Amino acid sequence: MKSLFNYIAQQLSKHFNQSVEIKSEKQVFGGDINQTYHLQTNLGSFFLKLNNGSLKDMFEKEFSGLQLLYQTKTIKIPEPVLYRNSDDKIFLVTEFIEKGNPPKNFWQTFAYQLAALHKTSNPQFGLSTNNYIGSLYQQNNFCNTWDEFYATQRIMPLVQLAFNQNKLNKEEVALAEKLYSRFNNLFPEEKPSLVHGDLWSGNFMADENGAPVIYDPAVYYGNREMDIAMSLLFGGFDKTFYSFYNEAFPLQQDWKERVELCQLYPLLVHLILFGGHYHNSVINIIKAYA
Repeated sequence: MKSLFNYIAQQLSKHFNQSVEIKSEKQVFGGDINQTYHLQTNLGSFFLKLNNGSLKDMFEKEFSGLQLLYQTKTIKIPEPVLYRNSDDKIFLVTEFIEKGNPPKNFWQTFAYQLAALHKTSNPQFGLSTNNYIGSLYQQNNFCNTWDEFYATQRIMPLVQLAFNQNKLNKEEVALAEKLYSRFNNLFPEEKPSLVHGDLWSGNFMADENGAPVIYDPAVYYGNREMDIAMSLLFGGFDKTFYSFYNEAFPLQQDWKERVELCQLYPLLVHLILFGGHYHNSVINIIKAYA
């Protein structure tokens, strides 16, 4: 590891055009995909993600996603510094943000800032590059409508993958195909929004000043109800968050009736990555909307 940290110091030195010395590296825990470290250097603190490199472009895609979010200046993002490949490792360096305690107005601020992010739009749904959600490949080919994008870029590819892995059977795939044809009747028309893409309780925090911070994105221009639905999937968001969000950027009528439909995508991701106990949740949603 010493040679790797020396290499990282060299790359940081090149990036900042001055000598960077890593004074200490402390492993921190939280994710289940990467090793993560808090680096103390003569230029301050940085956050390091390390991976064994089986997905060579994973951090390149994450770097681009962080840049895209950071450039909106709507909500705090760890500023991306650099990513590199080194032998059998890939790594990503970002700003290190000290965790703090959320103040009383945290949920209001968070809701208003997420709404501001969601007002960042694009002519089409998708992204100029494919990326990842967790360690799973996420395709983002541009589409003119949300129902086309959600069917062809989100649900259909994962249903096929789950079938290939024997996690869904032929009858279940046929039921999902029936659901695709209904998307245009289920989702109201709305302009594409820049979404975080993986907005669950493990991907936000308050910084040392109490400001909301979001990280580990899976960005694209999509339906903002995807972020809202994801935030409701594994708990962790206060219920006042949703009323404040609606003040700032009112959601479409009947949005609550589409929450589970939007949760179908992350649940398919979990079915593929973590196995069969997500099967019933996936099938119940497909049956409910098909």
